[in-house]
Amino acid sequence: MYGLRIIIADTDPVFRKYLKEKLLNAGHMVIGEAADGRKALQMTFNTQPDLVILNAQLPERDGLETAKIIEEHKVAPVLLVTEIDRQDEVIQALEHWSLSYILRPVEDTNLFPAIEVCVATFKKICQYEEKTRKLKQSVETRKIVERAKGLLIEFKGMTEQQAFKYIQKLSMDKCIPMHNVAKHLIKALETRTVTDGSDLS
Repeated sequence: MYGLRIIIADTDPVFRKYLKEKLLNAGHMVIGEAADGRKALQMTFNTQPDLVILNAQLPERDGLETAKIIEEHKVAPVLLVTEIDRQDEVIQALEHWSLSYILRPVEDTNLFPAIEVCVATFKKICQYEEKTRKLKQSVETRKIVERAKGLLIEFKGMTEQQAFKYIQKLSMDKCIPMHNVAKHLIKALETRTVTDGSDLS
């Protein structure tokens, strides 16, 4: 996994330089550096990086809090860096969050495998959420179309097949999603307004 656009957030400029060199040598790009959580958050939202590596303990806005906000908005995968004596605290705090972390000292052996896992997990979660969103949208569309079909059968005397084809034809003729056509028909039929779809928009 090469060529990632990465933001580093850590209070220690020496560590940031050390980490930056490792990342650059591995073919990645460091597009921003921050010394506190607030700046890291602003930079992340402004640049939409492929990965954010940040210290779990940051001033201004706590590193964990910053990571959770980035995670909540699905802006980028987050890899937290923490000390071994804070590991339990980080694990507990991230119990319900899909964030990754590594322990200091940061070496090639733990950094790059963690980056690959972090980015891959983030992509899978985003794909799953998109699939879930489309599924919910599909179910909602089906419910609305069924409601519109029922009204067409009741008020226009159509068969179920005729009602579906009527909705489908309006959708194709007007280049409007069936979901929108069905909502329009429901509104029109519930107020007993005959429609040929000419006022669809």
